[in-house]
Amino acid sequence: VQLQASGGGLVQAGESLRLSCVANGRTSNDAASAWFRQAPGKEREFVAGIRWSGGNTYYTDSVKGRFTISKDSAKDTVYLQMNSLKPEDTAVYYCALRWGSTVHRSAQLYAFWGQGTQVTVSS
Repeated sequence: VQLQASGGGLVQAGESLRLSCVANGRTSNDAASAWFRQAPGKEREFVAGIRWSGGNTYYTDSVKGRFTISKDSAKDTVYLQMNSLKPEDTAVYYCALRWGSTVHRSAQLYAFWGQGTQVTVSS
């Protein structure tokens, strides 16, 4: 599986961005995708996750109500719609995929990773 992330950029606080992640080679719905982010000097943290089968979604508390994760199975693509962005959302965002339907919040449990896309939110 190869993951290709895109959609990052520089925005002002309060604005929106949508990240995309194409999962080439995803051959089963028994899988889960997630977005993680890593700010300078900090550990990589879970942001949101989705099950390919059923579409159940999960979020870290700091983004609930502002971010929405979704998928388009026909396009093998996962999206992260980010609204009301804050300066503390600034980070490199990574998409990840694991076989198995459980959305884990630990980065170590994901075998496949995209290249990362920079999101910068100015105040």
